[in-house]
Parts: sequence; C-alpha cells; structure tokens
Amino acid sequence: MTTVNVTTSQNTVSITEGNQTTVVSAPSAVVVTASAAGPAGPPGPSGTNFNDSGVVDKSIIYYDSNAGEFVANSTWTTQTLVTGGNF
Repeated sequence: MTTVNVTTSQNTVSITEGNQTTVVSAPSAVVVTASAAGPAGPPGPSGTNFNDSGVVDKSIIYYDSNAGEFVANSTWTTQTLVTGGNF
C-alpha cells in the first residue's frame, strides 16, 4: 500500500511504496504525483453465491438451482464432463 506523509515542520514529503521511500525536501522545484490503485472492479451482483468448498483440480463452475448457488467441485470436471474428458 502506498502512503504519503507530509511533514510541514521539516518541509519534506515522504512517499513510501513497498520497502522503498522517496523523500523530497523543500525548497524544490519538483512535482510529486502520488496515486493509489482503486478497487479491482465493480462488485458482483448481490445475492449471487459461489461455493468453492469442494473445489478440485480442473473443476468446472456450474449453477446448482436446488442450492441456489454457483458451485465448483468434483461433480463436474474436465474429466467427468465428457467420456474421457480430453480437454
């Protein structure tokens, strides 16, 4: 996470990202631009459940209308989807 600390008594700006800190001291003719990444995208629709508690290698996600949720488990995999499951 990126943090920006402005210390007016020392007239410095410290920008820390990860383990690296950049310090800009005043007076200075340097423009400092700091930005932080926003959310990873809009949230999914409310009321949609996803159950991956039984996920196995090569699980295929399907909707289980009885459970009212999307499921990824051993019921449908690339091996069980078709005979031989040659994907």
